[in-house]
Amino acid sequence: MLPGGAGAIGIRPDGTLAHGANFLVRTRARFMNKGFAVLIPDAAGTRNLRGRRSTPAYGDLVRALAAYAGSETGAPVFLVGTSQGAIAAANGAARAQPGAVAGLVLTEAVSDLGGSRESVFDVDLAAVRVPVLIVANRDDACPVSPPAAAPRIAAALAGAPSVTVENVAGGMPGKACGSLSPHGYRGIEGQVVDLISAWIDARLAAFGRQGATGPLPHPARDPE
Repeated sequence: MLPGGAGAIGIRPDGTLAHGANFLVRTRARFMNKGFAVLIPDAAGTRNLRGRRSTPAYGDLVRALAAYAGSETGAPVFLVGTSQGAIAAANGAARAQPGAVAGLVLTEAVSDLGGSRESVFDVDLAAVRVPVLIVANRDDACPVSPPAAAPRIAAALAGAPSVTVENVAGGMPGKACGSLSPHGYRGIEGQVVDLISAWIDARLAAFGRQGATGPLPHPARDPE
């Protein structure tokens, strides 16, 4: 899972997090309770990932993380990115070797240029060759992730075998592009986690599994 913002979650020596507000970070236990193993990378040191997520080097890093997750679990790997992190997830999927990634989930993807000077359209989206789920909140007021851009993102994923766009609505008010707002699904986390999980389960069924009904071989542990 690839969080947005600067990319730093601040993993402390005792396993607690300095920055846990991001949608994917704060809902990791919900995904784990549905039987999914979760891997969320931290940014090295104080490095800011803004403007770096669409680069070949970072795409290769995400590809390596996917390979590691697959080797640890022996299960299909799905890349899930939110906001700025959607750029990283798309980049990793576009550069992944055949069979290394089973699907891609983009939530409130950055589609318009802002302070980071990059968007999902800086990634070769046509190179993505796996099923894709796009989640867009009609109430997202963040100017760089307008929900109306979801069909445009879907159209750019010309090489994907299937692209599903799911629209949601709602969320508690907050800073427009902040994690604790409709942009980060504050107040509707359960609905969005259920939606993503159901979509992944449907993809897993295609791999001969009956959905995520129990822990994967080496599930990640919640550090908090």
